[in-house]
Amino acid sequence: MAAREIQILVFAFVGAPAAGKTEAASVAKELGIPVITMGEVIREELRKRGLPLNDKNAGRVANELRAREGMDAVAKRCIPLIKAQRKSAGKNQKVIVVVVDGVRGIAEVETFKKEFGNDFVLVRIDAPLSLRYERIKSRGRGDDLDLLSLEEFKNREKRELGWGMEEAMKKADKVVKNTMSLEEFKEQVKGILPLDSFK
Repeated sequence: MAAREIQILVFAFVGAPAAGKTEAASVAKELGIPVITMGEVIREELRKRGLPLNDKNAGRVANELRAREGMDAVAKRCIPLIKAQRKSAGKNQKVIVVVVDGVRGIAEVETFKKEFGNDFVLVRIDAPLSLRYERIKSRGRGDDLDLLSLEEFKNREKRELGWGMEEAMKKADKVVKNTMSLEEFKEQVKGILPLDSFK
């Protein structure tokens, strides 16, 4: 029964590809906050199907899941993962903070809001296209490696906008600009996380 009484504050990051969502999530990890990565749900599905990890397969599987289970398919799969974090709460802990990395659409936002109400906070990470393209070329993640041209990168963004990402970004409760140094960006992210509430 005690587990149910623990309040969960969910901070979810939304933003265009390579805006800095994962970097923001890494700040949470450094602070000991659990992170649920929405993209990992897709990568896990690729592994289950024995498919190579690349942007084409990730996009296809993400579209398939949304077509079959609804536009909030990935969010629905993340909710049990978020709630499971209660198990790691300390004995006297009344509140836990969980970060969700990689909201892609308005349907996901609505599903999280319905589940967690006012304990769900949407944070938009902003960065211009040129800067984001430079970042994606340098980060070398499996599903980025086939995105070498700016045109392909724009196509990826268009695909994600088709999932309602632009609408989701407009609903953000907080905005963090990722145009400065990495250290300054990390400080901004720390500034929005309720560090005192989960100690």
